[in-house]
Amino acid sequence: MAMASLSCPHLSAPALHLASRRRFTSLPVHLGVLTPHEKAASVSSTTRAGGSAFRFAVRAVSVSGDTEQKESDVKEADEKKRTAYRPIVILPGLGNNTGDYNELVASLAARGLTAVTAKVSRPDWLRNASGILDASYWKGTLQPRPTLDWYLERIKNAIQEAKAMAPESGKVTIVAHSAGGWLGRVYMADFGTEDVALFLSLGSPHLPPPRNVPGVVDQTRGLLYYVEENIPGAFHAPDVKYVCIAGRYLKGDRFFPGNAATVAPTGLGTVDTEVGSAAVSAAEEGKLEAGVGEVIEDGDVKPAPPTLRARIVGQGYKQVCGQADVWGDGVVPEVSAHLEGAENLTFEGVYHSPVGASDERPWYGTSKILDQWVHYLME
Repeated sequence: MAMASLSCPHLSAPALHLASRRRFTSLPVHLGVLTPHEKAASVSSTTRAGGSAFRFAVRAVSVSGDTEQKESDVKEADEKKRTAYRPIVILPGLGNNTGDYNELVASLAARGLTAVTAKVSRPDWLRNASGILDASYWKGTLQPRPTLDWYLERIKNAIQEAKAMAPESGKVTIVAHSAGGWLGRVYMADFGTEDVALFLSLGSPHLPPPRNVPGVVDQTRGLLYYVEENIPGAFHAPDVKYVCIAGRYLKGDRFFPGNAATVAPTGLGTVDTEVGSAAVSAAEEGKLEAGVGEVIEDGDVKPAPPTLRARIVGQGYKQVCGQADVWGDGVVPEVSAHLEGAENLTFEGVYHSPVGASDERPWYGTSKILDQWVHYLME
């Protein structure tokens, strides 16, 4: 395309406007000073308008050069979008939405990591109610598909979005929270693992509850039994690395506790508090302080009186793992959040969900907790 540069020191603005309308309406007009390079590529001419002479220059602009520059800019922008580490796909837990993980996404970005959260809204979870129309729901033999196809499709879309930012390997890391953990395992079984390098779960109820336990009803109506029977443990290892993280935020209790064990002061197991036990001996020697869920009376370590909260949480634990008086993150028992064949970790004082989390009640994605496992995302 040709563009005209007008230089007319002796022509008034109205005359210039008139002249341009009369003689140059078909030409885009560029007003300004030509550069030396532009002068070399310009053609000079003189014409007259309204009795006044003025000089104009017509120059050719290299369209191909501009196009090449634009293509280069686009390529550079695409390269900037790519991350040095594998991009992360965050899978929301039951009842959570995409926005619940914005703070985690920001914390990851501050550490040089790019994350995409699967697009899920709270009302989306109502889609699961369609399972009650399936006879297998009432038999307790429900299978993930087609009831959960909507969620699996959201995972697929998020992975495709993340892959655009992936390094040359084209693989992503899945960080799955709560129910997103076993749903992510279903996705890998049905859609393949060629796009996944690492599967990391946060407080996910991976295991089904034991059968035939009084007072226990499988809340998933067979879904977790299906997963355990068809995709057990770290099923896709070593092609996919598995890391499963559990939290110990609150120890549950039974509604009618008997001689329940107490928690060791390290919070890493249980100890018998009968006379002569190591815990009692340590207490007698003044080496032991009462931990969470326990008290020392007359030199003995004894369970603290159960709170209503611990009893309620314990009933939730029982529905997941068949036992109430166990440690967990307030929703998922520690024992249910680990998988055979995975690298299993447990963090003290970690709450289950980003909803209701705070500095005093950190969840898995709180910055100080994230720092304890973020290195897996950088391997």
